[in-house]
Amino acid sequence: MLSLFDEEEHPSPPDPVPARASVPAAHLARIVADSTDRVAWLRARAQGITATDVAKLATPKSLQTAVYDKLNGSSFSGNSYTDHGRAREPEIAAWVQNRYGIEPSTALFHAADHRRHLATPDGVGLGTGSSTGGLELAEIKTTSKAWRSIPRSYLRQVWWQQYVLGAERTLLVWEQHRDFVPVNAEPECRWIERDEDQIAILVGYANNLIALLNQQTTSGPPVGHG
Repeated sequence: MLSLFDEEEHPSPPDPVPARASVPAAHLARIVADSTDRVAWLRARAQGITATDVAKLATPKSLQTAVYDKLNGSSFSGNSYTDHGRAREPEIAAWVQNRYGIEPSTALFHAADHRRHLATPDGVGLGTGSSTGGLELAEIKTTSKAWRSIPRSYLRQVWWQQYVLGAERTLLVWEQHRDFVPVNAEPECRWIERDEDQIAILVGYANNLIALLNQQTTSGPPVGHG
């Protein structure tokens, strides 16, 4: 049985719901770029720390690898698995919107208090699952393997996105495939609640990464990779 620290059961899909109201203006004002303009989106992401970057920051040593990657770029341009994920994402996003009312999003946001802290969640909506009706996000994954637990790197991505947007929780949605054919009729999903302790750790790592990047770009040769 898949677990997240054995906290809660897999959520039962609700009946289809109508789309919720648009993201509040305060969050729209923090949009930096949109992935529909991929060149501008990649350029904007390169200037800050994204959920993809933070997902790799598990230890202080990982900061050095992250510095190298940010300064030199990545040679990875995708493969058949990432191509499959991109192709399936709109279909899964439509399922999320229909079942949970979280609208697909392609916007890159910056955090309220730090313009270099960035995130592009797959969905953004106004929540109905809490008393405050705060923001709820969606993050979509495809996988060729069944999950016994949610990969820690994905949790770091989710918590970072929650911090950047000020969201209360995230619906993590994943679709397993076999030879690029979905295994189940519908995706699986799990609500991930906001975790302030984990967010504080990630913000600390991100700020350390920014400091190292500033140091490398203002003095001395690029950091070595090894």
